[in-house]
Amino acid sequence: MVAVGLAIVTLVVGLVVGMVVYPVVYPPPTIEEYEATIADLEADIADLGDTIDGLEATIDGLEATIDEYEVTIDALNAIIIGYEPTLARLEAAITELKDHLQLLMQEATEEAAAVAAVRLLTGAAPNWQALTGEIKIGAILTMTGDLATFGENEECAALFAIEEVNELLADVGAGWTMKLEVEDTGCLPDVCLEKVESLNARGIKLLIGPLSSSELANIMTYCNTEKILTISQSSTAPALGAVDFIFRYCPNDLWQGRAIARLMWEEGTRYVVPTWRGEAWGDGLEEQGEIRFEELGGTFLEGVRYTVPRTEFSVEAATLNDLVTSAVETYGADQVAVWAISFEEIAAYMTEARAYPNLASVKWYGSDGTVVVPGLIDPADPDLSAFAVTTEFINPIFSPLPATWKYDKVRNRVLDTYGRETDSYSYNIYDMVWAYFYSLLVVEEYDAEAIRAVLPDVVKLLHGATGWTEFDDNGDRAPTDYDLWVVSEVVAGVEYEWERVGKWVLATDTLEWL
Repeated sequence: MVAVGLAIVTLVVGLVVGMVVYPVVYPPPTIEEYEATIADLEADIADLGDTIDGLEATIDGLEATIDEYEVTIDALNAIIIGYEPTLARLEAAITELKDHLQLLMQEATEEAAAVAAVRLLTGAAPNWQALTGEIKIGAILTMTGDLATFGENEECAALFAIEEVNELLADVGAGWTMKLEVEDTGCLPDVCLEKVESLNARGIKLLIGPLSSSELANIMTYCNTEKILTISQSSTAPALGAVDFIFRYCPNDLWQGRAIARLMWEEGTRYVVPTWRGEAWGDGLEEQGEIRFEELGGTFLEGVRYTVPRTEFSVEAATLNDLVTSAVETYGADQVAVWAISFEEIAAYMTEARAYPNLASVKWYGSDGTVVVPGLIDPADPDLSAFAVTTEFINPIFSPLPATWKYDKVRNRVLDTYGRETDSYSYNIYDMVWAYFYSLLVVEEYDAEAIRAVLPDVVKLLHGATGWTEFDDNGDRAPTDYDLWVVSEVVAGVEYEWERVGKWVLATDTLEWL
């Protein structure tokens, strides 16, 4: 208790001493010191005011400069607007002159190229009078049936080439012309053989076509026996490659199979339910795609093989739905895809398929047989187009790009004639006519055997709508890249179009997207 009392006394004494001693040890500032501090602060404020005034003056100067620039910009815009009509006229005139110049260059180039090719192969200039009369080329095309649209496109391109060849022949005063004898096969192998026999009976032994591998397979023996030279623009079945009287201006489906397998794999597909035409082309492509896809680590499941020709697919669609439903339940929709290897019947097939929600829940892939098919963008059936969009239906076809001026004019001719994009094989058939023309100049006679002997060397020297071309040992075009096409929505729910969206690159086995 005494200790507590002493502590309180000590605290009180300390406080009293502090209150007395502090003012003595630390005296408060004087008035003069306060005034000096105030004066310093006022000087600082004055300096800041000067700085602010300077900044405001700078801002005023910049605003004045901006006003001057705006006046100048307005004046320049007015001048530009005034020049726009003149500029438009000049641009139109320049375009017209370029078109005219290109036409002159093209005309000169065609003759010069033909002369150069003949000189390289024979050592002499072409003899424009070696042939006489009308030189006939048989065109066995699918003008009706499962590939009728392709047939129309390719007839258009072939006739365009014939027209240009004859213009050149007229310009040089040649004593002969070329004529296309078109026969419709209906995409039917038996009819195709009948048409070839008919052409042969008329002495026509130089053919272009047919479109499909099943047709080509049915005429190969006859053509080889009768020594009828045939160049197909679009047959791709690997099994048909051979050293014979048949050449093919496109790569075989070993390469399309690799392209579609890589595409499916890179997009996350791991399980494929195929459905395909049960004939030479469909069987061959399905086999090549399956081989490559399984090399990559994927799995092909049970599919639906259908016979052709046919126009109704209710049974096939129902079966396909059962298979896809089972796959989706097991693996999930994001890992399952349908691969439809079809021709133009794809429109009828999808018409039935769209009734099944599970078929709309997975991606669909196609092939060169379904690229730019008009039935999938028919304005009369936008729901079918919407199904193709929903399933991201993507289709590979051998690439004739990069585009040449010949590519552009063939494309424009088909657009002007039919109002639609054409297929890659139209560019092939255009080049095939020119290849026959060059070959005729080289051998100077209508002789299928002689032309067969020089054709591979001629083709190497022909820079056509598909660029440079070279045949492999079996007479098939050397492999190329593959373009990728989809159905795209232009006006929601109303208008659709085919659009090229990317390509498979042969050299790297990779995809490039536009």
